[in-house]
Amino acid sequence: MASIYQQQLGADFYKLHPRIQERLAFSSEDNRAFVGEGTMERVWHGPFYTQPFLRIGLRRNIMFPDAGQNVPFRIENYAYRDPLGRETVTWVRRFAFPGHTRCFDATMIRSETRGRIVDYLGTHQHLAVDIDLAVTARGGLRLRSGEQRFHEGPVTFRFPMLFSGLADVEEWYDDEADCYRIQVEVRNPVFGKLFGYYGSFRPTWRTVAAADIPAYALPVRHEIRD
Repeated sequence: MASIYQQQLGADFYKLHPRIQERLAFSSEDNRAFVGEGTMERVWHGPFYTQPFLRIGLRRNIMFPDAGQNVPFRIENYAYRDPLGRETVTWVRRFAFPGHTRCFDATMIRSETRGRIVDYLGTHQHLAVDIDLAVTARGGLRLRSGEQRFHEGPVTFRFPMLFSGLADVEEWYDDEADCYRIQVEVRNPVFGKLFGYYGSFRPTWRTVAAADIPAYALPVRHEIRD
């Protein structure tokens, strides 16, 4: 089975660097997991008035108000079929600051209805974000967020951009250093830069059946609305 990224990019998927292709080509049928470990050279946040945006996300693993340099980093990607039958990929990110670890988690699906990748941020899939994918000149993958929707019980609405962050992410492979590199910037259209990080990591591939995906990597609830 083609991964959700292969499905979304089509022929452009093969313009990616071979190591990026390898990283994104697995599906729930492959029983594989990608675990990357490395260091974020810098994790940053915006001025003091951006702190409320970041603190709101703490309880649901959506961004955080910490900053630092040379922060140990771990990312875990598992592919599985969710209870609604959707092909899903987890993005479990851990930042080990002195004295505590911060989390930034999400699950991605490919929505046939919306014709794009949808990123459910946090532990409860309350926030659904449209993601546009593109291949960069160096064979990396660029992800840009768009419209965001909030879902909770019977309540659903388009999340105002005034109160949200727009993400611009690039992940690529550095042949000279033999590692993956990532750069993330989250901005608010009014308040400017909110949060971001950049650094590198190296991979370990593991054999993991769907039933063995750790509970912390799965959302607490699955949202049917995208």
